[in-house]
Amino acid sequence: MDMQFNNPNNAVFFWAVVLLVAILIVGYVRRSILLQRIATNRLIPRLTKQSSTPRRKFRIAMISTVAALLCLSLLDPRWGTKYKEVEQQGIDTFFVLDVSRSMLAEDVRPSRLGRATTAIEDVLDVMGSDRAGLITVAGDAALTVPLTLDYGSLRLALDDVSPRSVNRGGTMIGDGIRLATNSFTDEVQDHKSIVVLTDGEDMGSFPVEAAAAAADLGIHVYTVGIGDTTTGARIPTTTYGQPAYISHEGKEVWSIMNPEELTNIANAGGGAFVPAGTSNLDLASIYAKRIASDSGKSFDSVKLEQFIPRFQWFAIPALFIFLGDAWMSLRPRQNHRKTKNLFEVTT
Repeated sequence: MDMQFNNPNNAVFFWAVVLLVAILIVGYVRRSILLQRIATNRLIPRLTKQSSTPRRKFRIAMISTVAALLCLSLLDPRWGTKYKEVEQQGIDTFFVLDVSRSMLAEDVRPSRLGRATTAIEDVLDVMGSDRAGLITVAGDAALTVPLTLDYGSLRLALDDVSPRSVNRGGTMIGDGIRLATNSFTDEVQDHKSIVVLTDGEDMGSFPVEAAAAAADLGIHVYTVGIGDTTTGARIPTTTYGQPAYISHEGKEVWSIMNPEELTNIANAGGGAFVPAGTSNLDLASIYAKRIASDSGKSFDSVKLEQFIPRFQWFAIPALFIFLGDAWMSLRPRQNHRKTKNLFEVTT
């Protein structure tokens, strides 16, 4: 059975489950040790007769199970498939987003990276039924969102992008273009585009050659240059918890957008260079008027295969277990027969 997790980054919450279980176990053990210190083995059962040890253990297991189930639901597990037939007109587009540290420069507000993610979100509003995917690139490239019509998941991914989205620092634009080229899901040539959003800094990844190879497969490559082309801007960081700027050999590093490199990439890829610079970028209009018209196609209908969300299979049991724990008392049930007999004797 095929299974996927739509939010794998939430697996970090399992560390909170481990910490919670450890705290519960330590508390239980400390209680037992304290009882051993203040009472003898014969006296302990009398002191704890109103508190059920098995129920305490069972309650620890219930709380741990609730936490684990909630973490599993946060991963957004999906299995099983359903098919949805939709009318589709448009193209397949991969956004290659530069998430290197230079994109944190603030010559545009809130930052180059913030401006780029906003531009992509604006395009999603006008894409209609075009499929879109996201590649994040710095020192290496990562397929963050495969081609999809689920723009909601792509927006969530854009909210989380940062220089930590990839494993290595640096800027390898060519690797991002090559990964996008290889990530299109059908073999039909044309009707595909790659939009690269970056400040143009590259560390020898041969992006021009990568764009030319994509063009040979009928894939148009467009570049969007973000950042100042004259003085540039410093790259913010933190040092010992205090705001600072990245420096090299004692001098602060200034990052400048490289329009020449981005122009060469776009020309080799058969697309166009969009010099956004530090001005407001209306990428949605550019996409609708240029990119979509250059590569557009029409389908009569498309049958989409979608994984079925199953998070409720974990969230609902967690809710019932939580409610059961709320009703369950740590005190053992009273023996009503013994209570009745005791009452009769006293009367």
